[in-house]
Amino acid sequence: MSASPPPAARSGQLLLPEPDALKPAGPTPSLSRFQVDLVSETAGDGHASPDSSPPDYAPEPQRESGSGGEEAKGRFRVVNFAASSPDAAPAEIAQNGDTVMSEGSLHSSTGGQHHHHYDTHTNTYYLRTFGHNTIDAVPNIDFYRQTAAPLGEKLIRPTLSELHDELDKEPFEDGFANGDELTPAEEAAAKEASEPKGVVKFGWIKGVLVRCMLNIWGVMLFIRMTWIVGQAGIAYACIIVLMATVVTSITGCSTSAIATNGFVRGGGAYYLISRSLGPEFGGSIGLIFAFANAVAVAMYVVGFAETVVELLSGADLVMLDETNDIRIVGTITVILLLGISVAGMEWEAKAQIFLLVILITAIFNYFIGSFIAVESKQKYGFFGYDAGIMAENFGPDFRGETFFSVFSIFFPAATGILAGANISGDLADPQMAIPRGTLLAILITGLVYLGVAVSTGACIVRDATGVESNVTLSAAMNCTDAACKLGYDFTSCRLTTGQTESTCNYGLHNDFQVMSVVSGFSPLITAGIFSATLSSALASLVSAPKVFQALCKDNIYPGITGFGKGYGKNNEPLRGYFLTFAIALAFILIAELNVIAPIISNFFLASYALINFSVFHASLANSPGWRPSFKYYNMWVSLAGAILCCVVMFVINWWAALLTNVIVLSLYIYVSHKKPDVNWGSSTQALTYHQALAHSLQLCGMADHIKTYRPQCLVMTGAPNCRPAILHLVHAFTKNVGLMVCGHVRISSRRPNFKDLNTEAFRYQRWLLNHNSKAFYTSVVSEDLRQGTQYLLQATGLGRLKPNTLVVGFKNDWRIGDIKDVETYINIIHDAFDYQYGVVILRLAEGLDISHIQGQDESSAMKDVVVSVDMNKDSDGDSSKPSSKATSLQNSPAVQKDEDDDSRSHSQPLLKKDKKSPTLPLNVMDQQLLDASQQFQKKQGKGTVDVWWLFDDGGLTLLIPYLITNKKKWKDCKIRVFIGGKINRIDHDRRAMATLLSKFRIDFSDITVLGDINTKPKSEGLTEFAEMIESYKLREDDMEQEAAEKMKSEEPWRITDNELELYKAKTNRQIRLNELLKEHSSTANLIVMSMPLARKGAVSSALYMAWLDTLSKDLPPILLVRGNHQSVLTFYS
Repeated sequence: MSASPPPAARSGQLLLPEPDALKPAGPTPSLSRFQVDLVSETAGDGHASPDSSPPDYAPEPQRESGSGGEEAKGRFRVVNFAASSPDAAPAEIAQNGDTVMSEGSLHSSTGGQHHHHYDTHTNTYYLRTFGHNTIDAVPNIDFYRQTAAPLGEKLIRPTLSELHDELDKEPFEDGFANGDELTPAEEAAAKEASEPKGVVKFGWIKGVLVRCMLNIWGVMLFIRMTWIVGQAGIAYACIIVLMATVVTSITGCSTSAIATNGFVRGGGAYYLISRSLGPEFGGSIGLIFAFANAVAVAMYVVGFAETVVELLSGADLVMLDETNDIRIVGTITVILLLGISVAGMEWEAKAQIFLLVILITAIFNYFIGSFIAVESKQKYGFFGYDAGIMAENFGPDFRGETFFSVFSIFFPAATGILAGANISGDLADPQMAIPRGTLLAILITGLVYLGVAVSTGACIVRDATGVESNVTLSAAMNCTDAACKLGYDFTSCRLTTGQTESTCNYGLHNDFQVMSVVSGFSPLITAGIFSATLSSALASLVSAPKVFQALCKDNIYPGITGFGKGYGKNNEPLRGYFLTFAIALAFILIAELNVIAPIISNFFLASYALINFSVFHASLANSPGWRPSFKYYNMWVSLAGAILCCVVMFVINWWAALLTNVIVLSLYIYVSHKKPDVNWGSSTQALTYHQALAHSLQLCGMADHIKTYRPQCLVMTGAPNCRPAILHLVHAFTKNVGLMVCGHVRISSRRPNFKDLNTEAFRYQRWLLNHNSKAFYTSVVSEDLRQGTQYLLQATGLGRLKPNTLVVGFKNDWRIGDIKDVETYINIIHDAFDYQYGVVILRLAEGLDISHIQGQDESSAMKDVVVSVDMNKDSDGDSSKPSSKATSLQNSPAVQKDEDDDSRSHSQPLLKKDKKSPTLPLNVMDQQLLDASQQFQKKQGKGTVDVWWLFDDGGLTLLIPYLITNKKKWKDCKIRVFIGGKINRIDHDRRAMATLLSKFRIDFSDITVLGDINTKPKSEGLTEFAEMIESYKLREDDMEQEAAEKMKSEEPWRITDNELELYKAKTNRQIRLNELLKEHSSTANLIVMSMPLARKGAVSSALYMAWLDTLSKDLPPILLVRGNHQSVLTFYS
């Protein structure tokens, strides 16, 4: 059934009803921003209500701010049009609610005067794909763009919460995934800014092929290639060219692989290496690569200036002297080149095309000339192609050189393969252009080099006098050279014993300009030399600033970021151009580049080596993200290429290779130390994961052994910054030794917001890393503390990387808090023993929890407790804004109870307070608590760690203090060991313990045998203990048996009289041990003591808590330790 659109619909105008024009039948639920307001079902039936008339559609008026939810921000509701007649149905709108906008409404506006902003979810074009309304997005490239994508706007797909949560839940505080909606004017400005007009982008020929060919065809082609053939012969010269080509071809394939593994931005070799191997390698190579390109400008310009000065001196046109003339010509030349570069990439590209035409003409000029044998040129050694000359020149004739020295002279001519990749930001399609242009350039230039080697060796003799009088009528007896057969005798040029240079000035050995002699028109060869030098200089002058700009943008070296500022439509790094100019000019004025030249070649080779290694490394890491579209590479070939590059570095110049390695290593160490805050998904990261996974699995296949035992601690810190003392102390004996996991139980009876939990987990883990704490953070949500701890005890860890020791803080407030919390606390200790964990309890007299004073004193150690987290860098979306369900962590204890959202103010976890807010002075107790919480971060002076090893728990009580005193902050502390014994066997027990400790190889300063442990404690201690437990006693003798049993079942923490009598001796021992601790260890830096055990179900939690309190009160920091009674020490090898 056809339908004609109303006039407004025909023009593509989006029409929405007045707020009250159409009302759906029945109650309307609160709309989330993706819900469809189903206006009427009549359109689906194709029938209209008899008394209805076509509604007068008009644009919905803009509502007052804050009055209408989504509409208040200019949002358009997604509406089904309800038409009362077939003629009134808008065009291209399906009749079953499949479409909620007309096709035209997606792309046009009211008369072209007004533009509406559509974000990912408002644009409902994809809703009709499945024939029904859905907010589930179909695949779209814009979902996968980075935030600062240059090729298009990043869109945000619906989150899992938006698709999965209940409909009445608002997924975003402000209702928008992309933040505040843009006004039409802002949208137009943003669009215009994101798509600047007139940007110059190059294809693969002009952008890559031309540049690489010009850079590879350097001066070597015209003034050194003939000399190389003279020294090495045709065969070795071809081998030299092929060796260099193999190295560059492997590097070209590796470059292509990296360049086709995702979008490539500007920065060339730096960008490729840094995104593959990470900022450490990328930053070190990027700097020396940019510097090498800058100095290469000076090299090429000096080569050009030398040729010009030589021509001028031939015409008796000398300005000052040879060196100063080179400086003058070089300075003028580099200024002109700078002008071309600054004028823009378009002008530079045109200049490169012009220079390439001259260069190719010069090459053809040579080859054409080689076929034209001119008699007047024979005295210079050119006879045309001759089999005798070719046979004579086929083998080597080294004069003062070796094969590798000749190779080292030629190899710089093969560099320049990254000239195209260096301007990757200016290429229209880098992924296609870089592989195609680079590899084709290597092929063409390699063939030309081989052609020149064979050609010159086949038509030019090695030595010639250049004198006509050398013509002989008949061959002399001593003349056996190829030239003799052609009527010339150049035997006078032969070297005598001890001579390294010929007395003749012509031929392959002696005349660098012999290609000019061969060519059809010699000035074209000179023009070719000019073209080769100037084009290479120009390419380097453009490459260096581009690489430098990319380096500055990444802020790897903060002091040089100013040079990366871009100007104009092409974002030209003008400051980088002038910096490159200054470096080049400095080396031009030196005019002595024979020393710096090999260093530059080594810099380039170091870059090539790392590009090859990047491909090997990425392939080895086996990351799913390594999917280059260029398939013609092999990880082992790339590794061989990297090794070849390193070998060639030392072949060219061993001291330059060492210097290059030292510079790269120094920069690598610097960048590693600075730890730039970047995450590029490098292969280093992928390989780290790969190795961690492989090693974790490998560990699982090995049985535990006593010698490899490590304390792996689950530390119940709550939020890690709330209890720094326990964090620092446990870190002292687990750092680089064992596993440390900070456990956090969040108590909540409601369904938790897992997105917020994940965000907070990330922040806390980052806080630990920023504070150099080698620990993990994990949290669980549970209805009570004991259940949450059981979750952690069972599920924390992976394979063998699993905790074996539970560390908790002592519950200092147990007597004033809810006694049920004491029951929970003691049951957690019992649970740990049930799960075969060791247990460690830390007690400080001042307490552990400082969450209530966080942020109060920024001038003190709290700077180490709070941290600023910028979530903009770490996630997309609107995570930088306070969540409507954010939970306050500033005052969170180990267990945090969620409160009603509306009854408290929101606070951001782990964010620094505003510097302008006044800081409140701390009271004395809080200041003491704060000082105590930082005591284990400070270096411990000369003191003692007292070990009260009263019961054998497998050796954990002894191992922990040993590990602590091995750390730098504790190395001045001596271990003193205290053991129980009998008065009549003190010496025997001391010797036995000394023998055991020596077998364990644990140093100690003293062993004390306590023979009076079982002495009755003082009456004051007994009285204090009685007062402590008075309120927790059951007093069953004062009530009926049935009532007593009922109370005991309801309140199992109650202490019975029978229980007190049964464990009277154990109670007295705890009181007596506290007296002895005060007597012997009151000045210790740390006490490590065997923790008393209580039999589960037999000893009430209140009595056990009283034992622990009595034993450890009024003492220096004390660790109560009880292992799981499996040996952790051995004296066997």
